[in-house]
Amino acid sequence: MIELLRLEFFQLALVAALLVGLCAPAVGTFVVQRKLSLLGDGIGHVALTGVALGFLTSTEPVVTAVIVAVAGAVAIELVRARGRTSGDVALALLFYGGIAGGVMLMAVAPGGANGKLTSYLFGAIASVKPQDIWIIGGLAVAVIGVVAVFGRELFVLCQDEDLAKASGLPVRLLSLVLAVTAALTVVIAMRVVGLLLVSALMVIPVATSQQLTRGFRSTMVLSMGLGVLAAVGGLLVSTASPKIPPGASIVLLGLAGYVLALGIGRFVRGARPREST
Repeated sequence: MIELLRLEFFQLALVAALLVGLCAPAVGTFVVQRKLSLLGDGIGHVALTGVALGFLTSTEPVVTAVIVAVAGAVAIELVRARGRTSGDVALALLFYGGIAGGVMLMAVAPGGANGKLTSYLFGAIASVKPQDIWIIGGLAVAVIGVVAVFGRELFVLCQDEDLAKASGLPVRLLSLVLAVTAALTVVIAMRVVGLLLVSALMVIPVATSQQLTRGFRSTMVLSMGLGVLAAVGGLLVSTASPKIPPGASIVLLGLAGYVLALGIGRFVRGARPREST
């Protein structure tokens, strides 16, 4: 382990894993509470179009993924809020449009792009570069900042939208803030677990925490801790066994934690008093 810490690629990968492990469950707590667990998947498919656009224009795929993912998140929230389209149908439109756009752009991108795309679809944490860390770090600060500043308002929104309106909260603006924050989180995590698995790191630690806690705040804190454990643990597993994909090992560790929590959750919840949010 000490020898690994001396290697630059492992240091970069460890920082990326820590940032993703913290941010994804933090945002995921609100997403799950609002019953939009597949939002990360939908935005991930839109981000695929952004990655392909980066290859097509010979620019940094992470930057173009941020732009396209944020635009897609805003568009889908506006469609859901203003139109007659329900949340699940709006997410389905996001799924299909994102995949189709990504495939189309990759088909006309310069040669070799299809091979590079795999690292964004399934994650390639060992290939994280210093410039990736700067981008991921900046996005992570923005995500945690939004959670810290708007956490209470987002909690009310996710609990009961009608109550949020009655309380005078800017519901539409808060909904957009949550959608954009989820989009940033997807881009942060795509180099670690991949666009196809990113939603798992937003949902599984939260679902695990809900088996062990009874309050919103404690659920978020525990899910962030579990997210870090899964991300770092998956990184260590893939480093020890290079044939094991890091994204898959991270998600499977998270699922193992959920199965374990199912067995002990009823005893933990029964022993703890309900906390106020």
